[in-house]
Amino acid sequence: MNDTWPRARGPALGTATIRHCPEDFLVREQLGFSPSGDGEHCFLYLRKRNLTTSELRDFIADIAAVSPVSIGYCGMKDRNAVTEQWFSIGLAGRTEPDWSRLEAGTGVELLAKGWHRRKLRRGVHQANRFSLVLRNLDADHSALEKRLLVMREEGVPNYFGEQRFGRNGSTLRQAREWMRRGRRVSRDRRSLYLSALRAWVFNGVLAQRVRQGDWNLVLPGDRCMLRGSRSHFCCDTVTEDIVLRAAAGDLSPGLPLWGQASGDVGEPLTVMDEEALAVCEFLTSAGLTLAWRSARLLPDDFSWQFCDDGTLHLGFDLVAGGYATALLGECLQFKNEAVKEH
Repeated sequence: MNDTWPRARGPALGTATIRHCPEDFLVREQLGFSPSGDGEHCFLYLRKRNLTTSELRDFIADIAAVSPVSIGYCGMKDRNAVTEQWFSIGLAGRTEPDWSRLEAGTGVELLAKGWHRRKLRRGVHQANRFSLVLRNLDADHSALEKRLLVMREEGVPNYFGEQRFGRNGSTLRQAREWMRRGRRVSRDRRSLYLSALRAWVFNGVLAQRVRQGDWNLVLPGDRCMLRGSRSHFCCDTVTEDIVLRAAAGDLSPGLPLWGQASGDVGEPLTVMDEEALAVCEFLTSAGLTLAWRSARLLPDDFSWQFCDDGTLHLGFDLVAGGYATALLGECLQFKNEAVKEH
């Protein structure tokens, strides 16, 4: 799905393969704080391979003999990857289990452990560190490097990645069908469907800003998002200071993650077609609260290396909620080509 949404800087400059094997897609979660050392929540920093976050959560719940809802984590991590992330397990009044059972034949490694007073919540982590290997690269290295340099300085459109919509868009199709039929689904499935619908609306509004060429510019009436923060404010008048801060990457326009609003969200409604408006109405009726997401994704500590074996190695940090595939999609047409393991 990485050609579904318009690029900000023209067509892809070539093609490449991602996720040839899990080790080609390494993600390290950066929590941004240390467990306090006391409390009833056991924090585990785990490395997983070829497992979804939900699968690992359920495995932890089984070992700890607790409900999956007692387990917290910051975000969903890829299955076809090697990922490191924190989990919290509420163990009030319970004996701590033998966590070595996690490592028995599952490909899971326990990297660190601590205790904290609060359960982990979605999106509370600071960032994710990505180390990627792109294979079968077919692109002019000089042209690609020029675009990478621009992307490092100016960022890319902050699209939700293909993972949010499922393989070949399957989750989004199921979500639309659920919206039409109104059938009851599990709590996890409901959350998955609402997230896919919400992300689809956001990407559509962002795509319109990309087509207009003002996705990284603050316009009158925009919501301004502060870099590295969830803070935001409404910009009624675009001052010179706002322009300079946006050019420096300190501020970016924010677009709505749809839900119930206490006030007018303004311009985004005017760029939506009937299908998008129907989805917005459904999201509001589902009880979601309006939130905001930056239209721009700025990588930190972004580096790359072209190798003699035809691979491209990339390293970068993205804020919580940022997708590596959104960064890659700005310069390359990529495909997933996982090796079957026996």
